Amino acid sequence: MQQINFSQFASNQSSLFIPGTPDESILFAVIDSRKIHSGKETLFIALQGSRHAGWEFATDAYAKGVRNFILPKICPSSLLKKLANANILLSISPLKELQQLAQINREAFRGAVIGITGSNGKTIVKEWLAQVLSAQFNLWKSPKSYNSQIGVALSALGINPQHQLAILEAGISAPDEMKALQEIIQPQLGIFTNIGSAHDENFKDTTSKIIEKCLLFKDVKFLVYNKDQELVSNYLASSFDPSVRISWSDKPGADYVLSVKPHRNGTKIYMMGKDLRTFTFYTSFRDKASLENLRHVITAALSLGMEPLMIQQGLELLHAVDMRLTLKSGLNGCKLIDDSYNNDLAGLELALEFMHQQVTTSGRKILILSEIQQDGDITATFKKIAWLLGQYDIDLFIGVGKGFEESKALFPCESRCFEDTDSLLKGMETLSLSNDLILIKGARVYKFERIVQKLEALAHETILEINLNALRHNFMHYRQKLKVGTKIMVMVKAFAYGGGAAEIGNYLQEIGADYLSVAYTDEGIFLRNNGISLPIMVMNPGSFHLDLLQTHALEPVVYNLQQLRTLSASIDDYSGELPVHLEFDTGMRRLGMTEEDLDEVIEILLHNKKIKVAGIFTHLAGADEAIHKDYTLSQLASFEIWSKKLMDNTGCRPLRHCLNSAGIIRYPEYAHDMVRLGIGLYGIEVNKMEQNKLEPAMVLKTVVSQVKTLAKGATVGYGRVGKMKTEGEVATLAIGYADGYDRRFSNGNAKVLIKGKLVPILGNVCMDMCMADVTGLNVCVGDEAILFGEQPSIIDLADKIGTIPYELLTGIGPRVKRQYVLD
Repeated sequence: MQQINFSQFASNQSSLFIPGTPDESILFAVIDSRKIHSGKETLFIALQGSRHAGWEFATDAYAKGVRNFILPKICPSSLLKKLANANILLSISPLKELQQLAQINREAFRGAVIGITGSNGKTIVKEWLAQVLSAQFNLWKSPKSYNSQIGVALSALGINPQHQLAILEAGISAPDEMKALQEIIQPQLGIFTNIGSAHDENFKDTTSKIIEKCLLFKDVKFLVYNKDQELVSNYLASSFDPSVRISWSDKPGADYVLSVKPHRNGTKIYMMGKDLRTFTFYTSFRDKASLENLRHVITAALSLGMEPLMIQQGLELLHAVDMRLTLKSGLNGCKLIDDSYNNDLAGLELALEFMHQQVTTSGRKILILSEIQQDGDITATFKKIAWLLGQYDIDLFIGVGKGFEESKALFPCESRCFEDTDSLLKGMETLSLSNDLILIKGARVYKFERIVQKLEALAHETILEINLNALRHNFMHYRQKLKVGTKIMVMVKAFAYGGGAAEIGNYLQEIGADYLSVAYTDEGIFLRNNGISLPIMVMNPGSFHLDLLQTHALEPVVYNLQQLRTLSASIDDYSGELPVHLEFDTGMRRLGMTEEDLDEVIEILLHNKKIKVAGIFTHLAGADEAIHKDYTLSQLASFEIWSKKLMDNTGCRPLRHCLNSAGIIRYPEYAHDMVRLGIGLYGIEVNKMEQNKLEPAMVLKTVVSQVKTLAKGATVGYGRVGKMKTEGEVATLAIGYADGYDRRFSNGNAKVLIKGKLVPILGNVCMDMCMADVTGLNVCVGDEAILFGEQPSIIDLADKIGTIPYELLTGIGPRVKRQYVLD
């Protein structure tokens, strides 16, 4: 950002300003005290987080040299005394002040700004357009999907005077949100990607949502859009001057007509402009969504005056770009974080933050980084990288590019520099990689995907992809159902429903979960050994191994009187208190103590003060079905009476928790002190009342191993039960029932998504593979096949074979690679 005088800024605000030090010039604004690089030149803005108030970290910022603060008016006066001689702006809304700073920084920028919005494709269009334009412009772009009220402000603050162009994306989920984003971005060129169903529930109708999104384009000089999006096109035609609108379409009548045709292993894009000039572009992408996004990119690049040849060169670099941080299994026990598509300082910091959330118990944390392209003062960039290495405790830094070699002195001694990617590949053996956590991040021209391919473990090509953004979205959806202060315990038993307990547990710890719960003691120990510090409840501890429970700070469930008696008799030699959760059986008839047990439970607790009641809970037997409402309410009434009796007679004040995922939706008024979130975290709303508000967090995908053309009547698979109704093509997929793809999916009982079309399983599912009818789809070996995700949904698949999503998720086999992605 440009240099700003904080006192001058504060004097223009209506909030109370407390002057302190004369050092008022700021170059950085941060909301996370861990990201303070140069304290003297940094402004710390305290926002309200999901678990903590930002002002709680003001003293950490002060200790790092920060002397300029924006704090909420509600922060305690005792805090102000600790910030001696600091400049402090006490604000009703620190977020508004952050946005005001961002607006000032944007208005000082003399280059062009591109603003992107829409329902889908915003981030991919932004990233691809940035890669194409970077050949001609020194540009800045929003990091990842920073398109929220906070994200847009932080993105705009990243614009520096040396940039020639900025690309910022804006996302909204409700009315009255875009105005603030428009005031920050103020784009000259706008791109409206498309309109979809996301957040429909918050708007009167689709047109209302379009109108809200189009507020971003209030003052644009040019606006790129797809004329085939009828509702969008009609509104823009009625609201924006023809001189502003730049439309593209497959059909004649648009400013640019872009038709697509298959070409070898990709697609040929023919383009004709209004002046009848024609262009031809080539891409390796074939799917509909990517081709739509690419046409936005091409049209925008041409509108900015870029030559077609340079655009084509940029398109060639987009091959196999993955927009997400992906955690993969590597050789020799290593874990790889693949971010090999692009590189910039903001993206590097996000990738390091993702790396920090992972845990390596025995190996090193290694960063492989290419030179950052076109980032102004390269010495300042290298110094920032060196600071980040220390901030995130990187054990080994590997720099690729001549600049790193020439500036070795700026980096720690635990550094290796290579002139180019080929040199690194040749010298890979000298790095002695084993059980290491490796972040691979490089500008596209360095082709770091070759490094990933060399280090990636040779494994089954079937993948269970866990989208961490979707987990966060679903977590926050359930949190919004609860009163402020209600805790959330998340169930991570059974390998976190098949998704990976350590990885998901660490992410939940990062986003604000209060408790985790596992089924058995060894699951809890595993979490502790993988960096989890949250409280952990063990639902079925079996025999009480007090040494293990104490060593690993685990909180066992006590579900019958005999357990409690045994525990009371054996705990005398235990040093300190043992937190336990008492389970009441109010109607589940599985585990738990009854009303008749209460008197003895109270007596034991009164006589043994080493047993600390951390929680009291019950399980609801039918919270997911309205037909069981009376029964559920009777369970909740019993729990209220029993827990009150226990607390009144013992004086304990434990966390009371009754509600599971289904219960949070149907009975939020009975949340008590804590709820237990399970299957809902993964985007499965078992009530089917709010399914459209959740996002599928797990996608099971595989690849096409072979494609055969078969005659009408030909049989397929074991038992010859699959039969071709006409001549056509059959694809063999690399997944079977040994991977957890249920054999009941045979013979058309399930469909898979290939090239955007749902196609039926043909014949019987085999142990390691299955077949699908792909007639007419031009499917090739290596094409992706989605077994479940958004479409087909795991809920529909479970219904089809008479089971529940839990069974399908937990049944996914261990040879299926888990990959964790952060969009």
